[in-house]
Amino acid sequence: MLFAAVDVGSARVRAGLFASDGTLLARASRGFSLIAGPSGQATHDFAEIWQGVADSLAEARRMAGAAPSQISSLAFDATCSLVVDAPGFSPDVIAWHDHRAHAEAAELSQIAHEVVTRAGGSVSPEMQTPKLMWLVRHHPEIWVNLRSVRDLCDHLAWRATGIEARSLCAVAAKWAYLPDRGGWQDDLLIQTGIQNFPRDGQILPPGSRIGPLSERGAAELGLDRETLVAAGLIDAFAGALGAAPGMPTLIAGTSNCVMARNISPGRGIWGPYPGAIMPGEQVSEAGQSATGALLETIRQLYPEPQTHDAILARIGTAPDHDEKLHLLPDFKGSRTPFADPLIRGVAHGLSLDRNPRSLDRLYWRAAVGIALGTRQVIRHMGLAPERLAMAGGQARSALMRQTYADTTGAEIHWQSEDAVLRGSAIAAAAPLIGGIQAARAAFARPLTVTTPNPAQSARRERDWHIFLRMQQHREEIARM
Repeated sequence: MLFAAVDVGSARVRAGLFASDGTLLARASRGFSLIAGPSGQATHDFAEIWQGVADSLAEARRMAGAAPSQISSLAFDATCSLVVDAPGFSPDVIAWHDHRAHAEAAELSQIAHEVVTRAGGSVSPEMQTPKLMWLVRHHPEIWVNLRSVRDLCDHLAWRATGIEARSLCAVAAKWAYLPDRGGWQDDLLIQTGIQNFPRDGQILPPGSRIGPLSERGAAELGLDRETLVAAGLIDAFAGALGAAPGMPTLIAGTSNCVMARNISPGRGIWGPYPGAIMPGEQVSEAGQSATGALLETIRQLYPEPQTHDAILARIGTAPDHDEKLHLLPDFKGSRTPFADPLIRGVAHGLSLDRNPRSLDRLYWRAAVGIALGTRQVIRHMGLAPERLAMAGGQARSALMRQTYADTTGAEIHWQSEDAVLRGSAIAAAAPLIGGIQAARAAFARPLTVTTPNPAQSARRERDWHIFLRMQQHREEIARM
């Protein structure tokens, strides 16, 4: 019995095959395109994503030597991108980081409603409700012909099964849906003019059985029709499920977010979301937009092709001692603590040098700035954790894990195998091995623990005070 997990991120599809004891047997990935547009628009083509799913699953099966009949179940996680299925709407996936609905988000934020409160008091244009408001206002001809509009993880499951169902994780975190207040908030949907979008089907907790693959889904994915599909999660929530349990979790990928239980509502804090990961638990989220994307942008500045691993390896041999370069990394707005999508990043101490050594320095100081932002997120949530689970692409680097430990003062607990894929595999296995809690226990992995280095922590403390002062200066300039 093997379990398949598919993670659709901001630029790549990754598929993994797991044994029943949680061992990762194979992992494969395929890239897909980002289609940039005006006014912060960013889109994808679902057909390209779906082909990437099929190709990465086939490659993972080939690597593991697994026959289709051995894949017992499958689950998807994805970014909170919005799939709009309607004649004439192309590209059909509005990316999670698309900010076209900024005006609608600002308008929504002025409404006194629990949905707004749980969005940190200031609704992000990355959420689905303002995007739906934008769609009905700017493309009414599309709106009236909607066949469906779904979170990406839900659309993937629908394409695989043909069954209408939505993940509680997605609807609770990104839509006008409150699990503990009756579900869909029709009063808010009516007030914003979006009450008529198609929303048939059950709302299922992560790891719940949706159903077997359809004939079409099985043929396109190269699997047997008997393969079961389980309700998945948004990618960050999958990472929290697959990371070390019993502590707050930092998901450090294209963006950084901190997931934690029992957090009071507050500005820039999303949640609490009952049952969005585990039954009987409420999870809240706070974070930073486009952190890994900032590091990727710097990587692309190098005159010769570079990998993140190569850059970090060079930096690790010559860490800074007296740096005078400082960055505020909010180049695509602030989720936490300022809840302002229009805030922009700041750099102090830039030179005109573009040689690899200078770019390494820029990359490193951007990474430090991101870690300082994470420290601020954790404090804003009211946390002072002694331990912090870490997942996501940045976690693969020992230097990055050490930087987060030195900056936050917390031990970093990391599983060497992919926590996001593991979270989806836990959801896939849950219907077949006794539920999501049993699956999480069965899939637990050994941990690598990184403790703060006192000497580096002192440097990061200096950086912290500069970071806060730069934010004050940015605010002063904005007022001017």
